[in-house]
Amino acid sequence: MIVQVLGCSGSIAAGCRTTSFLLDDDVLVDAGTGVGDLPLEALAKIEHILISHSHLDHILSIGLLADSVMRIRRLEGKSPIWVHALPETLAALRTHIFNGVIWPDFTRLPSAENPTLALTPIAVGETMLLGGKKIEVLSAAHTVPAVGFGVDGGAAGWWVFTGDTGPNPALWQRLQNMNVAHLVIETAFSDDERQLARISRHLCPSALGHELKNLAGSVEVHITHIKPGEMDAVMAEIGRLGSPHRISALAAGETMTLAAEAARAYG
Repeated sequence: MIVQVLGCSGSIAAGCRTTSFLLDDDVLVDAGTGVGDLPLEALAKIEHILISHSHLDHILSIGLLADSVMRIRRLEGKSPIWVHALPETLAALRTHIFNGVIWPDFTRLPSAENPTLALTPIAVGETMLLGGKKIEVLSAAHTVPAVGFGVDGGAAGWWVFTGDTGPNPALWQRLQNMNVAHLVIETAFSDDERQLARISRHLCPSALGHELKNLAGSVEVHITHIKPGEMDAVMAEIGRLGSPHRISALAAGETMTLAAEAARAYG
């Protein structure tokens, strides 16, 4: 399995794209602004979208993606794109986005019988098999109902995305029983904004250090959701943590690979 980083920034600026990851060519994890860098042919191959929570930087491209691919998917006779999220997140999408005011309702377009999008609820602890990929819904602790996701690479280990989260004991309890190969974890603020991080239920470097003490071994840790212009300050503070893990900042365009033989176990 190949994970392509489409976006991993906490907001937008030149060269910054908000959160989205493409698993192989058919599953999106979140749908931030980075989705827009994919060519139309790649957009049309997406069959599933996993949404961590309802905030704009994680959902912005769902409706735009649907608009872009509606005609080509209809001509090819494809089924709807499945949008997987917590019931509360799906309710937010129905009420605030696909309402005919902010954006057309692509759960009923081009027709109610053959929509472009289909919304389906998930729950923490649930395991899904999507496009041959075994994916578990993980807990997150944010200001709105939120989740993370773990993708099982078999012998290659798990790719874990925490989503937007503050301190979250339930996550670490679950990860103790998983062979984590890649951990994608947010650090949205520097330590001089630790109070804002606490209120908004994000992490800052000192909080990240405390959380990572719950992760055994030496893991590839990828930092995401840093605000534009804050990269150097946040990563410098993280560098002083003295963590045993191999920590680096993500950038749009990077890829992470789990061994092909492990991925085929679910393919």
